[in-house]
Amino acid sequence: MKTSESKLLRLIALFKFLKAATLIIAGLAALRLLHSDSWSTLERWASPLGFDPGGHLFERAISKIASAPRNRLREIGFGSFLYAGLFLTEGTGLWLRKYWGEWVTVTITGSLVPLEVYELIRRPDIAKAVVPLINLAVMVYLVDRIRGERASAR
Repeated sequence: MKTSESKLLRLIALFKFLKAATLIIAGLAALRLLHSDSWSTLERWASPLGFDPGGHLFERAISKIASAPRNRLREIGFGSFLYAGLFLTEGTGLWLRKYWGEWVTVTITGSLVPLEVYELIRRPDIAKAVVPLINLAVMVYLVDRIRGERASAR
């Protein structure tokens, strides 16, 4: 494996680890909100992050989260952990440069692209457009690598 290919696999792995970390934080936050006054907890978390607690968008977001049913917060929390586990598996396989890691990443990433596109169509914004593009680029790269490895093995 070329050094540049190895570095790119590691970069993709770091991207997966970042996604996993974000989901773990989101899951912990959702579960934490189950056992507290959601509104005041969210306001307390917002200040150090630089959000304006008096802003219109922030108020709307807090209102929506604070009014979420408890079972929905639980689903979000555990769902976040489930997806984080998938991303950690992908990242680990890629970081260790395992063939199975490439296949797992192609399979999982490919299965999530339709959901990302659906969300993009439903509520378009720049972040929702960038993530599927990155994921598609990762998939194309890994499929090309898998095909190349298979051809060189023959």
